[in-house]
Amino acid sequence: MEKSWKDYKSKGFFDESITPKGNPRAAASRAINFLKSLSAPELAERRRAAELAVKEMGISFTVYSEGTNIDRAWPFDFIPRVITDREWSQLSRGLLQRMRALNCFINDVYNEQKILADGLVPADIVLESTNYLSPCVGVSPRFGAWAHICGSDIVRDHLGQFFVLEDNLRVPSGVSYMIENREITKRVLPELFENYSILPVDDYPLKLYETLASLSPRSRRRPNIVVLTPGIYNSAYFEHAYLAQGMGAELVEGADLFVGDDDCVYMRTVDGPARVDVIYRRINEDFMDPEAFRSDSVLGVPGLIRSWRAGRVAIANAPGAGVADDKVIYAFVPQMIQYYLKEMPLVKNVPTYLCMRDKDRDYVLDNLDKLVVKPANESGGYGIMVGPHSSRQTQKKFAKLIEADPRNYIAQPTLSLSTAPTYVDGAIAPRHLDLRPFILQGKDSWVTPGGLTRVAMKEGSLVVNSSQGGGSKDTWIVESKS
Repeated sequence: MEKSWKDYKSKGFFDESITPKGNPRAAASRAINFLKSLSAPELAERRRAAELAVKEMGISFTVYSEGTNIDRAWPFDFIPRVITDREWSQLSRGLLQRMRALNCFINDVYNEQKILADGLVPADIVLESTNYLSPCVGVSPRFGAWAHICGSDIVRDHLGQFFVLEDNLRVPSGVSYMIENREITKRVLPELFENYSILPVDDYPLKLYETLASLSPRSRRRPNIVVLTPGIYNSAYFEHAYLAQGMGAELVEGADLFVGDDDCVYMRTVDGPARVDVIYRRINEDFMDPEAFRSDSVLGVPGLIRSWRAGRVAIANAPGAGVADDKVIYAFVPQMIQYYLKEMPLVKNVPTYLCMRDKDRDYVLDNLDKLVVKPANESGGYGIMVGPHSSRQTQKKFAKLIEADPRNYIAQPTLSLSTAPTYVDGAIAPRHLDLRPFILQGKDSWVTPGGLTRVAMKEGSLVVNSSQGGGSKDTWIVESKS
């Protein structure tokens, strides 16, 4: 296996663990040197141990395929990704800054709409967006926070510089896998935890509980918090159950709740109705309340929005937060930071072309083979075209889609995503990756020390989503001197 490390090269890309000369980076040196000391059979045994841990811990996710739901074991790579605390400190400050600005924006567009009146963000792309929900107009949630949990996708370019690729402000998922990745790695590589000072991630359920509790409309020592799930067939149900258990909260479905004549939300229990203070909702806004949104929804709670508007219950993330979870709106976040906070952005956006602009659209249509094209409101890696990896036929298809609905498409340069050593088919090879840290905002704000690192397991692939064949690995934030 030593031969694999000697042959390891990530040509033209920034590698998280190995320098261009083939030496381990300082922060990752202990981990890499330990892995280099293992023989091929020993590495294979660690891989089997990881697979066994995933199976024993029951970690799975659901893939929707041709009308069926398939539960699959969580795809995990045991070689950790290592980031220094110095790098992380700067990035986390930038993420907190970004979260504050995004919440200011959401609160503004549902109330005074100053940023629209000042022309900084075109009013039509906000007010005509499918994510702009009129039942939310005039509401100002506690602490001005609409998006209480955000999962921002971070990438590094060929120079190692961090960029925000997108913000997930509706129902961001993946945090349970971040925590479980750490547990698996402890089982598989226990020797490394004796020598490293790695920032912990297992306190996330407590931090989430504190964030949600701070939103309670009632002053109680222990507010009644519930996690609202669509049910066992949802792709993230494992996470819903995991977080409810971690917080000591009830996991409920819509049928378990009702809104009383006093506009309060109640949970049905064997001892009678129990008032609910905070709902951590893991269902899409469309299905939350058949009175306010989709009348055919059986997943939501009739009257829930009425209760929320009356201030009788807190909902996280608040309905309407998705107005900022739009890849077109994303392009304006640096301006929002300057507008609301009077600060310069601490972490950059990826350059973005908006197809609704004539000049941008012309450029995109002329360069489809070089760009990544994304629909404004899809998630999970669906509906994306990676130009350099696409066929001429696919490019023609996307050209028609863009021309038919330019507002719904953006394009970005094909980034040289960073790589990290990954155990694939019995060998060590570079694979592209991204990172999803989670940012909490309630009374206080907090960023996970690390996040969910997602890996494109196929050689040369830039698609990291688990639903698209990607995997994940543990993320270590370590002291810079390590």
